[in-house]
Amino acid sequence: MTIEGEKTTPGADHHRHARPNARRALAGRLSWGLADQAASSASNFLVGMYVARSLGLTAFGVFTLAWVTYGVVLNVSRGLASDPLVVRFSGVPDASWRPAAARAAGTALVVGSAIGAVSVVVGLALGGRVGAGFAGLGVVLPGLLLQDTWRFAFFAAGAGRKAFLNDIVWGVALVPALVMAARADSVEAFVLAWGGSAAVAAAYGCFQSGIRPRPALARAWLREQRDLGYRYLVENVSLSGASQLRAYGLGAIVGVSAVGAVRGAELLLGPFLAVLMGLSLVTVPEAARVLRQAPHRLGTFCLLLAGGLAATALLWGAALLLVPDWAGEHVLGQVWDPAAELIMPLTVGVAGAGVGVGAAAGLRALAAAKRSLRCQLFASVCYAGGGLGGAALAGTVGSAWGVAAANACASAVWWQQLRSALRERHRTALQEERTS
Repeated sequence: MTIEGEKTTPGADHHRHARPNARRALAGRLSWGLADQAASSASNFLVGMYVARSLGLTAFGVFTLAWVTYGVVLNVSRGLASDPLVVRFSGVPDASWRPAAARAAGTALVVGSAIGAVSVVVGLALGGRVGAGFAGLGVVLPGLLLQDTWRFAFFAAGAGRKAFLNDIVWGVALVPALVMAARADSVEAFVLAWGGSAAVAAAYGCFQSGIRPRPALARAWLREQRDLGYRYLVENVSLSGASQLRAYGLGAIVGVSAVGAVRGAELLLGPFLAVLMGLSLVTVPEAARVLRQAPHRLGTFCLLLAGGLAATALLWGAALLLVPDWAGEHVLGQVWDPAAELIMPLTVGVAGAGVGVGAAAGLRALAAAKRSLRCQLFASVCYAGGGLGGAALAGTVGSAWGVAAANACASAVWWQQLRSALRERHRTALQEERTS
């Protein structure tokens, strides 16, 4: 209904309805990101809790070493395959997305097979519990990496529902696998159960997408994406490598049980980490959309993201401090007591990391790979130095506080680099306007 004499135009009507529709679309994509990560984190929590209760603190520490190593390899795959796919093929026509997804998935399989073979050899050479865990990890790496790549590919295509269903399949397959692993009562059995169920979900991802991974085209993909891929590789591996160095160093300085205590505290923070990781699946694609549609809003988008993540982390950590000992012991068994001491420093550290995530999403959207690499290298040095230095000074708790301080320093650098990148883009845009 319009007032008499008032003019309306199709363009004005379209503009009035476009913004609510865009907001609903954004809310839908974010919701699927959170739902997907909730499913993934629930599976990870189930594995962690089951292993902690079944094997005890020391064996759980050995399992955690394999888990941390997987994190390094996962970041290799993401840097070479998933990250370039998300940055360059989010929201593009299906005709462009499908071949890119096939090549990225093939690259993930190549990475998993190559590093998996090395892991098997190293594990057999080491022997013992640790060696068996690494050998088992090598066997399941291809499936783990392919499943993760499908998740990112689906979010790049705006099909978060498929990523969610894929993780549900992994969780369903995980339940009988863990029951079988418990009968074997060994670290390697749990590693195989965890990775084997991921392989089931990876195969389902091929069915969902209707795409066959193309390992033969991995070299072509790496060549095409080398300006982003290799920088993202160094960036991702530097952080996960620092995490692995901290875990190994903590085990050497304090003991393997300390590694299990840190992992136990991380499991307690699982619901918030699910939010953090769930948003990370969609923040870069969303930031890229904001950059294309309303570039002047990118800084605000990143700031709101950072503030929301930090506030949520602090609220969840405060809630954990109120958990009674009997409830914690029911969930984590003997891992609860040492893990509970780390809740406060880990909460502060995760909140600091959340602040940096907002700026990192902006730099990724801007394809400012040099700047983000610089930030990540700085963050990795701080993380390893703070974690190991704190361990040497005050044991496991000192290591956690050292990491918290490192994350705060790193977040400040991330934001400084984002501001510089935004100013540089603004200057470039002004120069282009003057010359045109």
